[in-house]
Amino acid sequence: MSVRVVAAGALLLVAGSSATAATFTLSSGAFAAGATIPREHTCDGKDASPPLAWRDAPAGTKAFALVVDDPDAPAGTWVHWVLYDLPATATSLPAGDTTIGTQGKNDFRRTGHGGPCPPPGPPHHYRFTLYALDAPTGLAPGATKADVQRAIAGHTLGKAELVGTYGR
Repeated sequence: MSVRVVAAGALLLVAGSSATAATFTLSSGAFAAGATIPREHTCDGKDASPPLAWRDAPAGTKAFALVVDDPDAPAGTWVHWVLYDLPATATSLPAGDTTIGTQGKNDFRRTGHGGPCPPPGPPHHYRFTLYALDAPTGLAPGATKADVQRAIAGHTLGKAELVGTYGR
């Protein structure tokens, strides 16, 4: 059977496959898919990363990488968080945790999480994309989204996505 996860809760079934395989999913106890991210997880609040949990990672997963970005930013997609080399045994991240995995550099030019902070106007969409990898990246702390994308090319077993919104 050949199944590729294209987003949390969505399966792309390839010829000769069935829907009996588990779906790699990403969720948050702070907000539901498509819902508003609570203020405490934004620059208007504590700016702490939201709690995240995932399940049913693909077989052979040896590490995870997480990228959070805003495709609605005025200057183009804005990176809010890059986190990589999370251990394969991890199934969640508590709110505000900075001890699991290796923190990368965001577009605020800071290492770690930078919460939603859109300009006034319609709500922006924040994509939390978790990649299941067949090997850790081995990157030093402070890598960028582009660095991580290069490192995981050819090593991604699946990905799960959660989208939340926030506006001012």
